[in-house]
Amino acid sequence: MLATFALGVLIFIDDYFNCLTVGAVMRPVTDSHKVSRAKLAYLIDATAAPVCMIAPISSWAAAVSGSVDPETAGMSGIKLFCMAIPYNFYSLLSLVFIIAICLMKFDYGPMRRHEWNALNKNDLFTEGERAESVEVKFNEKSKIMDLVLPVIVLIFCCAFAMIYVGGFFDGVDFITAFSDTDATVALPWGAIIALVFTIIYLIARKLITFKDAMKSVPEGFIAMIAPIIILTLATSLKNLTTGEEILNASAFVEGAMSSVAAGLQSLLPAIIFLVAVFIAFATGTSWGTFGILIPIVTTVFHDPTNPLFIMGISACLAGAVCGDHCSPISDTTIMSSAGAESDHLNHVNTQLPYALTVAGISFVSFIIAGYIQSVVFSLPIAILLTIATLFILKGTIGKKEFDPNKVSKGLLSQETLDKMND
Repeated sequence: MLATFALGVLIFIDDYFNCLTVGAVMRPVTDSHKVSRAKLAYLIDATAAPVCMIAPISSWAAAVSGSVDPETAGMSGIKLFCMAIPYNFYSLLSLVFIIAICLMKFDYGPMRRHEWNALNKNDLFTEGERAESVEVKFNEKSKIMDLVLPVIVLIFCCAFAMIYVGGFFDGVDFITAFSDTDATVALPWGAIIALVFTIIYLIARKLITFKDAMKSVPEGFIAMIAPIIILTLATSLKNLTTGEEILNASAFVEGAMSSVAAGLQSLLPAIIFLVAVFIAFATGTSWGTFGILIPIVTTVFHDPTNPLFIMGISACLAGAVCGDHCSPISDTTIMSSAGAESDHLNHVNTQLPYALTVAGISFVSFIIAGYIQSVVFSLPIAILLTIATLFILKGTIGKKEFDPNKVSKGLLSQETLDKMND
């Protein structure tokens, strides 16, 4: 589990690449160590968007920069993104939460049942659709570099493609090029170059044949059909919600935020966090959420030197990641299920208690930060709150012996319960 977390942190360039790469690499490893697919999907999801949201060189940093008006914000988009990182409580605390829960070796909520089945019955799925078991073939000539090198090339190619599309080689400086890039153009090019390199490299190393390499390409497309369908439908719902000629959610949010800005200045970061969570959960898009909220936040806080200005931006970004993490129609959530080959509803159901725990701690942390207005004190307090919460949960829920026959209503079908009893 910690190796899954570490690999997720290393692939910071984009959440899609993170989900699919970490899932493909770690599935055989976690399966052999009896880690449920639901837990693997959670580990992938909880490191994908949060890591990208605190990495200055990522598609998310470019998207945030593109949502910032330098004249209104008083600084460049990438500078504002970097300044907001220390107050991005949800992203930072998610990483702390994962490390702590892995080291403390306990689970709660529906995840506990999945982990119990994986460990005691070698059932990695528990319920829902089950991925077909595919025997993994290993080549005795292979080395660890055969895995690491293609990943490094992927990250380098994507970063290079992003600054290239942004105009770096046309005389634009690095920061501006990265802020003005188009990730939808750059990332596919980076992936294609990395794919070609990997095929040539593995064939040259005589690890696979050209026929096997070409066979893997359509297999990859086939594996992504279901996630692509879900993503298409989720995008349709997002466009209905955020479209100016349909529901126009941005106008409603701007009016609501402006009405509370005058009397609740210190509580505004916490309020912005909740609003961002709601929008991201309902629309399934974090990029769309901070695209709506960042212009509003920069308008509400007129002074860029005001600490609440940076906190408001951080709360917007943190809430967008949180809502995206919880939403069943989020692209990152869908890709995490695909990467882990886990049933999508299982993934959403099992990770929700974990995500809401971190969300609750983040909300309290934004309230504290709004009054302290110092990251030197507020961030350590937030980390201590996270660890203390986990110790309390382990001392209460963790001490209770798990009984598979005592299942909360609606979580298990009778058919699944009968199989477990058998």
